[in-house]
This record gives sequence, structure tokens and C-alpha cells, in this order.
Amino acid sequence: MTGQLEGKVAFITGAARGQGRTDALRLARDGADIIAVDLCGPVDSVKDFYDLPTSADLAETVRQVEETGRRIVSREADVRDLDALRQAVDDGVRELGKLNVVVANAGIFTFGQDTHKIAESAWKDIQDINLTGVWHTYAAAAEHLMAAGAGGSVIIISSLAGFKGLANVAAYTTAKHGIVGLMKVLANELGPKGIRVNTIHPNSIDTEMVKNTAAYKLFRPDLDDPTAEDAEPAFASLNPMGKAWIEPEHVSNAVAWLASDESYYVSGAQLPVDGGASIA
Repeated sequence: MTGQLEGKVAFITGAARGQGRTDALRLARDGADIIAVDLCGPVDSVKDFYDLPTSADLAETVRQVEETGRRIVSREADVRDLDALRQAVDDGVRELGKLNVVVANAGIFTFGQDTHKIAESAWKDIQDINLTGVWHTYAAAAEHLMAAGAGGSVIIISSLAGFKGLANVAAYTTAKHGIVGLMKVLANELGPKGIRVNTIHPNSIDTEMVKNTAAYKLFRPDLDDPTAEDAEPAFASLNPMGKAWIEPEHVSNAVAWLASDESYYVSGAQLPVDGGASIA
């Protein structure tokens, strides 16, 4: 697909590391210039689960994208802050000329509690980032996206939790279901303008969000300090292909296809990239 995105500009949230960086690199290799945004800072309710990306991580994404020969504009911004996102997108469009693709990827993951025991702050952080943050991402980009005309694409990263009611993952599951509803609304609103909107639903991805001690303990509570090796069989049992952690490149393949004109009439779809977990 090299060159399929030549002349396009993509706005990606959560681009400093993990899935977001992989998406940025794949779209750049396919010819797109990138507007990359990330918080690059902590969220209190997440700190006991895993470390969030830093400014150095975002700088590394910039370096790797520039190595592909594409242009990139990066900004540190919180998806909870609509004004900051608008400024980031405006800056990117001013430098890169337009906006054709939006990848709403930023999100956090906390888990492991009975629903009635979730701290209100933890519930609020996930809804504010994983749900309202997706709306903010679209709202910040919408005018530029529509100005670019037909052929645009909005890609929202949901989850297996956007299909299933995962026990002990209530806040995350609620948000990931919620963005599916937003996707359906936007697919109907933007269809007449020739702009497509879809969700992608990965299973456990091989990134820091999932591969951490807290997640391993969720599956191996019998161990005080479980390792990835200890937890791998349990993760692999979640899908019929027996794959514990999906490489982010496979999710980026779906992102690149939905960003390209090859998926021109695909809109309103919920695309699983989960090894069959959603049907298991």
C-alpha cells in the first residue's frame, strides 16, 4: 500500500508511544503527513497500573516519522482540553495545509474492581479521556476535515470491550461502547459529505497499556509478582487463535486501510482485529 495516502494529512491522538506511534509510522510510510498529539504526562487514577508516555516518547515519534521522509507537527495536549486540541489541529493544518484523516486513538485503561467499588475519580478519568476525549478529537478536527471534502476518514479506536461486557472492567467497557454510538451518529452525519467513520476493535495489544504487572495480576491473582510468561496462557485463552497479545502493526494495517481510498464506501463499520475474540 506504499503511496496510498500520498498527499493526505492525518491527525492522531495518543501518538507518543504504542499503538499511536505505530499508526503514525504506518500512515507516514504510506505517504501521509502527520499531526501528532499526546498528553505526555500522568493521570492520577492510572499511576498504579502503568506509566504514561513522556515528552521524550513524543519526540521519538517525531524522529521516526521524519526518518520516513514525511512531515510531522507534534503538540502536547490533553484530549480533555478541547481548546488545546483545536489549537494543535489548527497549528498542524496551518503548516501541512489540510486534514483528511482523524485517528482517535488516545485512551487509558484501568480495571480489576467490582463495578460498585470503582473510585469515582477513576470512572471520571476514563469517561473524560476515552469517551469525551474522542468527541473532542472529532470536534477539534471537524471543520478542517469537512473543508478538505469527500474522501475523508474518521477512525476511532474502540476495543473488544466495545463489543462485550467485560467483568471488572466497567468504566473502560462503558466508554468503549459509547464511542461506537458516536461513530454511528457521525457516519450518518458525514456520509452526505463523502466522509467515512468507523471503529476498530482490537483485543489485547502488545503495548505498555496491557503488558504490565497490574494486568498480569488480573489474570494470575495467585502470584505476587506475575510475569508476562506467567500470564500469557490466560491472555491467549481469550481468543480462538490463541494469540496472547496482538502486535500493534496489525491494528495499524486496519487503520491504514480505513484511511485510504481502498475503503471508500466502508462507513459505520465495527472492524474487529482481535483473533476472533469477539465471537469466541
